[in-house]
Amino acid sequence: MSIEKLNFAQPFFEVLYVKDEESFFVSPLSIVFNLSKKPLMAGHAIGYLQSTVVVNFTLQEVDQCLVVADFEKNSDSGALYADIRKRWMLAWDVTHEDRHIGVQLWRSPRQMAGDFLVGMCYAGKVPLQIGLHKTHGDYPIEEVHTQVVGFGKMQECREKDLATLYREDRMSPGYTHPIMFNEQLEYPWHQFETVTEGIFMSVANHSRKPKER
Repeated sequence: MSIEKLNFAQPFFEVLYVKDEESFFVSPLSIVFNLSKKPLMAGHAIGYLQSTVVVNFTLQEVDQCLVVADFEKNSDSGALYADIRKRWMLAWDVTHEDRHIGVQLWRSPRQMAGDFLVGMCYAGKVPLQIGLHKTHGDYPIEEVHTQVVGFGKMQECREKDLATLYREDRMSPGYTHPIMFNEQLEYPWHQFETVTEGIFMSVANHSRKPKER
């Protein structure tokens, strides 16, 4: 049994990693994200890598989950975004990926919670134009994104061309888009796009990382 306070989103958001708890009471309006293949009971079943918003509610038989506590506490979004731009790094400075050149996307530090690498991003432009992609680093991962502040959309395309768009999931605070990867951890061409400036959380299962020799 454990409740760990993660620090990757401090001082802006309090994120808890809750594991093996018979019950866990969530007081303020909070995002609850299920990290387990076992459904999380939060009024109804929340599936693997999916989320909901709860308030004054007791979660039962928690295998492992994240709780973004009191996520609406920052009432002045302009001040929040300005402070984030001072503290978080531009995605380009972290990744040096071509698709991040000139993109107004700031990344928090990232932190492991069990097998999961968790971080947040601030998307500071509409449209963001982050770029269509199918891979995430050097090896396959299971990754999804959860809207925390503002509104966005996850777009899927048949080819590396927005003209081939075939699906778009609209994202509001607390919502996680459906899983896109298949059993082989293959993704369609996809990108996150802004509807408004906003903040989203990325969660990636790294348990299939190749073992070092």
